[in-house]
Amino acid sequence: MAYTPTTDMMNGLQDVPPLTSKAPAEDDQQQVNWLLARTRIDRTKPYHYLLILRFALVNLMGVALLAAAYLHGWVDKVLAGDKSYLSIVIAVVFFCGLVYCAWRVWQTSRDLNQVKSFNPLVESTPSIYIAKLRGRSAESRAMLASTLRLKLSHRISAIRHAAGSLVLLGLIGTVLGFIIALSGVDPEHASDVKSIGPMVSTLIEGLSTALYTTLVGAVLNVWLMINYRLLAGGTTKLITGLIEFGEDHARP
Repeated sequence: MAYTPTTDMMNGLQDVPPLTSKAPAEDDQQQVNWLLARTRIDRTKPYHYLLILRFALVNLMGVALLAAAYLHGWVDKVLAGDKSYLSIVIAVVFFCGLVYCAWRVWQTSRDLNQVKSFNPLVESTPSIYIAKLRGRSAESRAMLASTLRLKLSHRISAIRHAAGSLVLLGLIGTVLGFIIALSGVDPEHASDVKSIGPMVSTLIEGLSTALYTTLVGAVLNVWLMINYRLLAGGTTKLITGLIEFGEDHARP
């Protein structure tokens, strides 16, 4: 005999909600709502391009000191006393490092502002990082955070290397200066009064080259390292902010 469902059973089936695929859509909508709420909260906090402002302040002070040295004639003395022209090479390396540092400062400051005023509808460094975190386990998120830390630290390492090369170039200038100074000394003609004058002149030129190149390398190294430390601090804040924001988003 065929089975015939009763009226009560049919009424019970009508009370069961139909199976739909709205659960994933609702989860996505909840995540979007959470991100939008987080964005509204973060936008209430004041933020500025503080890293760029600090960078500009530091270098304005450096330019002011350089202008004062130029007005006192010290820059001309350095250029005239350095016969190897290594001071110009050191200045060019410093300028290239400073320009690269300025670019990284602008990039880091922009990323910091994107973290503070996060907008999930705009593609940015935080949104890309959050997209990579989505659906990952705690161990995978920790590995991704370590990769982010290495990546952001590596992109500013060139500035530290450039600053270190300034000191090395200054030491090379010191060695060249002593070579120039000793090249004019001839022990066989040391007793000749007429030969003493040229030997002393060559000795002074060599010592001037040694001292001026060392001075230029040391001063510009300090200048560039101050900018590097400033950028390193901003990079640390960016790493911390991205990791904390990502973990907050990934937390169930």
